[in-house]
Amino acid sequence: MTPRRPHALLFDLDDTLWPIGPVIAVAETSWHAWLAEHAPEVTQRYSIEALRARRMALLEQRPELVVDLYRLRRLALEQAFAEAGADAAHIEGAMRHFHVQRNAVTPFGEVPAALVALQAMLRLGVITNGNADLEVIGLHHHFETVLASSRFGRAKPDPSIFLAACEAMGVAPRDAVYVGDDLRLDVQGAQGAGLRAVWMNRRGAQHEAGIAPDATCASFDELLAWVRAQMQH
Repeated sequence: MTPRRPHALLFDLDDTLWPIGPVIAVAETSWHAWLAEHAPEVTQRYSIEALRARRMALLEQRPELVVDLYRLRRLALEQAFAEAGADAAHIEGAMRHFHVQRNAVTPFGEVPAALVALQAMLRLGVITNGNADLEVIGLHHHFETVLASSRFGRAKPDPSIFLAACEAMGVAPRDAVYVGDDLRLDVQGAQGAGLRAVWMNRRGAQHEAGIAPDATCASFDELLAWVRAQMQH
């Protein structure tokens, strides 16, 4: 059967539009340095790794926080401040500092031009489990719908977040394509909701058994070529 011509293209953000690992590493170091200056009682007690372990322990206790990693970070920090006897008045500043550092991302080189070209052909949207701020990053104008798990209350791969994004855009799931780097969260999640899914596989990772992307691309240039081919149907 001939594939349907897509009406909308939706994206994951972290590790799809930009690399996130190095950004988070720098953000964590900068955040810890900020805490050392403003709340030294916390950093004397907790290293970067210890604060991360505290977040993971809290997530195990409260798995519902997986939909809002910013809130998880704040609650864990509140616990650390209380245990260290630090002034809680600095928590808000600490979170603001991390927000700025976390959003200091640089899109993969071909992404900005490809988004312009894709936007000329299709309606674009975002579904993310992260806390990226597209206005701060400067890419918000490309997307008519941005749905974050922290606001929606469910996270990928739950089909409801994909369906809600399609509903917000007024497109049927079968007429939408989702692009992401994670086979389970993005590809399997989108396909489970009735969307087609493109695996953005920049690292040449191996496929997982039982998960079959509708297409695999190593860059947004390849994605653009695939979309153009689909638009011929």
